[in-house]
Amino acid sequence: MAELWGFIVSFFRIYVLDTIADIRVADIVDIIILAFILYFLYKFIRDRRAGKLAIGLVSIFVLFFMSSIFNMRALSFIFANFYQVGLIAVLIVFQPEMRAALEKVGGTTFMGIKTITSDSAKTTDITSQIEGICTAASELSRDKVGALIVIERTTELGEYIRSGVLVDSVVSPHVLRNIFFNKAPLHDGAVIIRDGRLYAAGCFLPLSTNNELNKDLGTRHRAAIGLTEISDAVVVVVSEETGNISLSVGGNLTRNYNYASLRKELTALFSNEAPAEGVKRHIKRGHRKGA
Repeated sequence: MAELWGFIVSFFRIYVLDTIADIRVADIVDIIILAFILYFLYKFIRDRRAGKLAIGLVSIFVLFFMSSIFNMRALSFIFANFYQVGLIAVLIVFQPEMRAALEKVGGTTFMGIKTITSDSAKTTDITSQIEGICTAASELSRDKVGALIVIERTTELGEYIRSGVLVDSVVSPHVLRNIFFNKAPLHDGAVIIRDGRLYAAGCFLPLSTNNELNKDLGTRHRAAIGLTEISDAVVVVVSEETGNISLSVGGNLTRNYNYASLRKELTALFSNEAPAEGVKRHIKRGHRKGA
């Protein structure tokens, strides 16, 4: 019994205490950074096409190691040649996802949220802008007038702003209704709100390339999803066919909003409050029908 106890104490001292004693501050920082990278990588590829591609890539590596362990000559030959061009192949296959990830990293802050207005703006101004957006969306929905309203956050949308026309107006339901009136020259594009101002109109947005989207989704919804896949913007969509109000955040799309529920969602998104219920129950991209 004494020998067993001595072995346990010795094992604990060598493999636990001595290991802990050798840990440096740099090692702790290294582990924390690696944990954050793995967490954000998992968060990014979850519910995205990149997740399935990653599973396929991991399966290939598992087969590669199995062929090496069990000396499978045919597989070893194939994988040996694959290994030489594997990095290039990965870069090509994951190019859209890698670009989106880098854009998100470049636009991410520790706070994770940028308000509609500048940091010095008052809460009443934010509330007024949200009410203007919600009022316009509900009125456009009632009249079945299509609309695409983008609210910029930490990711700069300069390249999409340059595709439209600078407006630099207050966020007003009257201005939004005039822009999206079906005879207006800018009604087919999106409006982009930056720093509490209706900054540009008639902007063209990137369409989502996700093949799993519902085929019934219209161009506006695909554009909203496409932009939020590569940025942290919030996009409000009004369907021209059904009058349905939708909200796209983080590459996800939620549907069936009215004035009150949309106002609640936007207030939660642009404040430090917990997300509202609709944000928690994000529908996977294109899960429901309707355009």
